[in-house]
Amino acid sequence: MPVGYAFLMTHFGYKLMSEEHGPTDLVRNAVRAEEVGFDFAAISDHYHPWLESQGHSPFAWTVLGAIAARTQTLELVTAVTCPTIRYHPAIIAQASATLAILSGGRFTLGLGSGELLNEHVVGAEWPPPRVRQEMLAEAIDIIQELWVGEMSSYEGEYFEIDRARLWDVPERPPAIAVAAGSPRSARVAGEHETGLFATEPKARLIDAWREAGGQGPRYAEVALSWHDDEKRAIELAHERFRFGALGWKVMPDLPNPANFAAATRFVRPVDVAKMIPCGPDPERHVAAVKKYVDAGFDHVILVGIGPDQDGFFDFWERELAPRLRKL
Repeated sequence: MPVGYAFLMTHFGYKLMSEEHGPTDLVRNAVRAEEVGFDFAAISDHYHPWLESQGHSPFAWTVLGAIAARTQTLELVTAVTCPTIRYHPAIIAQASATLAILSGGRFTLGLGSGELLNEHVVGAEWPPPRVRQEMLAEAIDIIQELWVGEMSSYEGEYFEIDRARLWDVPERPPAIAVAAGSPRSARVAGEHETGLFATEPKARLIDAWREAGGQGPRYAEVALSWHDDEKRAIELAHERFRFGALGWKVMPDLPNPANFAAATRFVRPVDVAKMIPCGPDPERHVAAVKKYVDAGFDHVILVGIGPDQDGFFDFWERELAPRLRKL
């Protein structure tokens, strides 16, 4: 475990997979997550699912408002929102400020540089990675400036705001966590003194983030495919999560579920089972989560793959939570 990370409390979150569940079920699942003791819930902000077999993609911000009204203690976080193409950063500044108020300060704004899957729908050009990172950096500046609640104008290389003011701002601005898949993008988060978001248990991401000035929560996602029948768990992971085999060098640049289906046609169930813990053995799932805790992430999001979320909640409450709380 990296020096300085020992003895810190790890917070465990539930992933509201908006690609796998409709809006009513997402709200219900969030309420249930609070009941069974999850510390927070993270929601994906997509326009399309990765695969047609996932079957959903409601508007995350509407769902978050409903969840804020139905829960009391559950922290909320976007995992993650791209504030640069499909949205203008001024709109995300307003949406996040409003949600922070409605949730009583329980909201963290997770941001990322986006995926073509979701951003091409508005007909905009898809920029190269360097430009997307620069756009994200400008967007963070705009969001933080507008959260002050004063009249602002901004003229950057990619964005402008013209005499904009947020009239409803929370007493304390939300925390921000920025997604990073490489040390370079981790440094973008660090330079803005925000938290960090990752999907791989790489301590070097945290190191790069810290060296650049990063502060705040360190979020990571880990996919788990629970089912009483291990074979069925593997089938579900392959059916709904094989896109993960492509990696972040490929995933941001595919435009539609059909492209993800074509790109993963040679990914076998056995390949997915090597990446994702599958089946009813809790120790297998705990071992996967432990990699992230040992790497230094203090907010670990559990992604319960498949339709049986009640079964996953029971598994969490009965088997996973007692073990994970001891890590």
